[in-house]
Amino acid sequence: MDLGIHGKKAIICASSKGLGKACALSLAKEGVLVTINGRYQTNIDLAIEEVFQATGVRIHGVTGDIRTEEGRLALLAGCPDADILVTNNEGPKPGNFEDWGREQYLEAFDANMLGPVLMIRGVLPGMRTRKFGRIVNITSAMVKSPLPHQGLSTAARTALTAVCKAISRDVAQDNVTINNLLPERIDTGRQIQMTERQAKIDNISFVDARKKIELTIAAKRFGKTEEFGDMCAYLCSKQASFISGQNIQIDGGSYRGIV
Repeated sequence: MDLGIHGKKAIICASSKGLGKACALSLAKEGVLVTINGRYQTNIDLAIEEVFQATGVRIHGVTGDIRTEEGRLALLAGCPDADILVTNNEGPKPGNFEDWGREQYLEAFDANMLGPVLMIRGVLPGMRTRKFGRIVNITSAMVKSPLPHQGLSTAARTALTAVCKAISRDVAQDNVTINNLLPERIDTGRQIQMTERQAKIDNISFVDARKKIELTIAAKRFGKTEEFGDMCAYLCSKQASFISGQNIQIDGGSYRGIV
C-alpha cells in the first residue's frame, strides 16, 4: 500500500533509539524526509547509520532535549514546515506513590506532557495552513490501565491525552489529525529495565523474569519494534485522514477493557 506521504517532512522526538527510532525507520521506508532527535550526538549518528543501512535513505538528526525551550527551538528549526510530528520522550522511572513529591511530578510533566504539547504548538499553525498534518503521540498503556508503580507516567501522559483530544476536534477540518499510540511490552531497552526490576523484586534470573512477563501478555510474546513503527506510519498516511483523537493500543491484545 502506498501511504501517500512520500516527500513529506517529519520530526520525531527522542528517536535515536527505541520506539522513536522504530517510527523513524518505518517513515523513512515510505520516503518521508525524517529528522530525528536525541540528547547525545553519538546515539543520533548510530541511528542515522542504522536507518541508512536498512533503507538506503539518509535521515537528519538534531541534538537537543525537548524538555527545554532551546532543544525544542533547535528541533523545529532543523525541520521547518513539518508535515508530521511524532512526540516521544523517556518515561519516568517506576516507584512508589509515597516517594514522589512536587519535584518528581514537575519533571514528569516537563518530559511527557509540556515538552510534547509545546512541540505541537510549534508545528500546528503551519499544518493547518497547508491543510495537511499528522501528529502522533507515543504515550503509554498506563493512560488506560494505570498501575501504582507507574503513577508519574499515568499522570503526565493522561494530561497530554486530554489536551490533544480537545485540540483534535478543532483542527480536523484542516486535515490535521492527532492520535496517540499506547505501547505495552514492546521489545526495547525500556523493557530490559522493567525486566531487571521484576527479576530483583522476585529474586529470580533475568530469563525467568522475562518468561514471567511474557505469560502476562495475551499474545505470549513481546511486541516487535517494527510492528509499532508501521502503525505509526499508517496513522501518518493519506488513508488515515478520518482517524483522529484516538488512543490506539499496541499490547498484544492484553487490555481487558472494552473502551
